[in-house]
This record gives sequence, structure tokens and C-alpha cells, in this order.
Amino acid sequence: MSTKPIRIAIDCMGGDIGLPVTVAAAYQFAQSQKDTFFLLAGDPSGIEAQLRQLGCSDDTWYQILPASEVVAMHDPVEVALRRKKDSSMRVAVQAVKEAHADACVSAGNTGAWMAISRYVLKTLDGIDRPAIATSIPNQKGGATTMLDLGANVDCTAEHLLQFAIMGAALVTALYGKPRPTIGLLNIGEEVIKGNEVVKQAAELLRQSGLNFHGNVEGDDICKGTVDVIVCDGFVGNVVLKSIEGLARMISTMMHAEFKRDLLSLAAGAMAKPVLNRFRDKVDNRRYNGAALLGLRGIVIKSHGSADIYAFQSALHRAREAVHNDLLASTTGAIEHLRKSLQDAKIQAAQTSNDYSNPVQ
Repeated sequence: MSTKPIRIAIDCMGGDIGLPVTVAAAYQFAQSQKDTFFLLAGDPSGIEAQLRQLGCSDDTWYQILPASEVVAMHDPVEVALRRKKDSSMRVAVQAVKEAHADACVSAGNTGAWMAISRYVLKTLDGIDRPAIATSIPNQKGGATTMLDLGANVDCTAEHLLQFAIMGAALVTALYGKPRPTIGLLNIGEEVIKGNEVVKQAAELLRQSGLNFHGNVEGDDICKGTVDVIVCDGFVGNVVLKSIEGLARMISTMMHAEFKRDLLSLAAGAMAKPVLNRFRDKVDNRRYNGAALLGLRGIVIKSHGSADIYAFQSALHRAREAVHNDLLASTTGAIEHLRKSLQDAKIQAAQTSNDYSNPVQ
């Protein structure tokens, strides 16, 4: 078994908090995962100051990649892509491009991170557009992988098919499921439901050879009906933000109710162990780290507001993706499907030819 370390490049300057989160998370992660080496992209003096503050005296787990610019959360994509060519984002992605790193992670501007990653790394053969995928906790105790979550607002049926391929490859690589079930998000389970793009996508999925469950509805996300749910980026982003908002509302309301009076405080104290277990199960920080699929490299996007615990979850996703060879899995899945579809077309053409030229 190879002892070669897993190398992860981090955009240390990105996110709402930046260095106090990204460097601290990498430092703590490196203490528990000795096979992981970090390339810290950003302002060297700022990174070194943060490391000193953490009491870090060991420099064997990291290398600093100097970057003179920072992509701000409000920067337009064209500014990030064309004007800030020495940003910590660009330097982190370039490390993957040049094979100095196996994966890269950022909590910065999502649009800029996607644009820079796509520009530098390019897309895989057979993939027109990258997609953002993440895991959403479900009532079965696991998680439902969903994509796209905002990278592509307008999609064709072919794009949705590609998302399904990439989502299946992600679940196989990270969770070891050889044939994950795929669901197509719709307004009903019936075949006749949905707009034309969704209907066409369903037909393509039925012919794809993937383990297509069929149409699923919004409540199936949290039920855990299927392993992967596919939709366009507009719908996916709205769903994700709605789920996150609902979780925050429930947490806030429960907290307020248990502080309402002395009896409620006593009940809250008795219920604390149960509430803590519930909180841990639905804590979205555990699932932080969305994969940007379809690129010639492993790219992970963390929430901009991530704390140290949440950013470590994103680092864990990057490490697992490398460890399980997500890139090769995705490429292999695309090639297998392409061959299956070509074989199906040839078979259909031969069948059509047999019918048009019957034996006399």
C-alpha cells in the first residue's frame, strides 16, 4: 500500500473569517490525519502569524504558497478571473493543475471559485458543465447527495444526465456503494409530471444503465428515498437554502421555548442528552464541503461562514475524495456510460434495419 501523503491545497484567505478558521482547521486536521500534507495558499506573513498564535512549532505538515491577492466575497467573477491572477484561490487551484496538490478547498466566493477552477482545470471529456454536489442528512441516519446546487441555472436533459453520472460516481467513491440509486427531482412521481426538460431527462436516465429509481419529490430528500437526487442549479440552490433556513428556525424556536419559564428550563435540562444527539445528527457542519464535479481535479467548496469544525469537515471530504480516487471513478463512469449509450444506438439501428429489410 502506498505511503505517499495526500496533498491538499487550501485557499487560506477565503471565507467570512479567513485565516483564523482555515489555518486552525488545517493544523488540527493534520494532528489527527498524519497522511495529509497541506499547501497553504495566501499571505505568508498572515499565515505564519496564525501558526505562531496556534503554538505550531512543527513545519513538516505544511508548505506555504505565497499569494499577493485575495478574492473578496463580493468580487464579480470577471474581477476574480481576469484581474486577480495571483489570488490565493488561483494559486490553490493551480497547485492541483500542476500536480503539486491532489485536491483544493476554499470557503470563498462560490462563483469565483467555480469560474477559476473551471478555467484552470477544464472539464472532463463528456462533461459540458461542472456541478456542485453536497450531502444532506436524512431520516435514515445517512445522507442524500444532491446536485446541482447552483452552478447551472438553465440545464438541458443531457446536462441532468451528466449530473446523475457524476453524483453516482461521488457516492460510489465516498460511501462505497457500487450502484447508488438515482432520483430526478420533480413535482410528482408520475412519468407524465414535470416540464419537457425533466421528462426528456427521465427518458435518458431510463436508457442510461444507471440505477434510476424514477421521479422523486421534495420530501424524498430528507426521507432518504434514493442515494442521489438530480435537479438544475436554480431548483437545487433554492431547496438547499430552504432546508438550511428551516433547520436554523427550528433550532432557534426550540431554544426559545426551553427558556420560556422555570418549568421549561427544567424540562430542557432533562431533555438535554436527547437534544444533543438530535443536534449532532442534523448539524450541517458535519456535512460541510460541496464537491465541484466534472473538473480535471478534485475541488471542494466550503460554506463561507464555516467555523473550524465545519472547515475540517470540508477537508475530510477532500481527503476521502483523493483516498477513494474520485477523479478516476468519475472518468470511468463517464466512459462506461458513453460506451453503453453507443452500444444501445447501434443495437437500435440494427433492429430498425431488420424491420425495414425483412427476409423475403
